[in-house]
Amino acid sequence: MSIKKFALIIAALGATGTAASADSYFGFKGALDAESTLELGLVRAEADGIVEVYDFRRGEVGALLGTQSVNAGANSDVRVNVGIAPRQDVIALLKVDGEVVAEYRYDVND
Repeated sequence: MSIKKFALIIAALGATGTAASADSYFGFKGALDAESTLELGLVRAEADGIVEVYDFRRGEVGALLGTQSVNAGANSDVRVNVGIAPRQDVIALLKVDGEVVAEYRYDVND
């Protein structure tokens, strides 16, 4: 096999891996109950990462309320302890290697 063919095969495999890794999301799209632990449900992560939940008043990202580690793949029943129950909307950010790969803005029911 020539070096050129080998390079093309490696490039094709790399492109396939990149396309498959763009699969991160929050499965639950409803409102959250105002509790000290927020139940986010299913979180799908392309690699090991972290969910960060922030205050989201007036459409702006505010204080960090809590975090939860997630593994690559599907993580069911993800819960984030935020200490004191939020009374305003929140935003959840899924980060992998420090980069935001998914986000969702949740309404919080009082």
